[in-house]
Amino acid sequence: MGTTRVNFRLPEALIEKADVAAEVTHKNRTEIIVEALQSYLDDIEDDEKFREAVVELYLDDQIGFDVLSEFVGRQDAESVRASKRILDQGEDLADDMADL
Repeated sequence: MGTTRVNFRLPEALIEKADVAAEVTHKNRTEIIVEALQSYLDDIEDDEKFREAVVELYLDDQIGFDVLSEFVGRQDAESVRASKRILDQGEDLADDMADL
């Protein structure tokens, strides 16, 4: 997995805590923040409402298939993609019939 440089602001107290954690665990600040973010994402990915919201984003064409797969797993993402195709075909058919 590649990395991307990001810039964002964090509360000073949070940075101080991250720096202490980095010192104690012999890691750097980036490693601490990456581990904390990964832990948060791991926790939220188990939440059913969150997963449903991610599926909705995919169905609304706001995220791509690869992102969907990252959150719900490849097998579930394939099922959602198949369902989306069926739904899209139904909408296309309804539009065609409305034009008649």
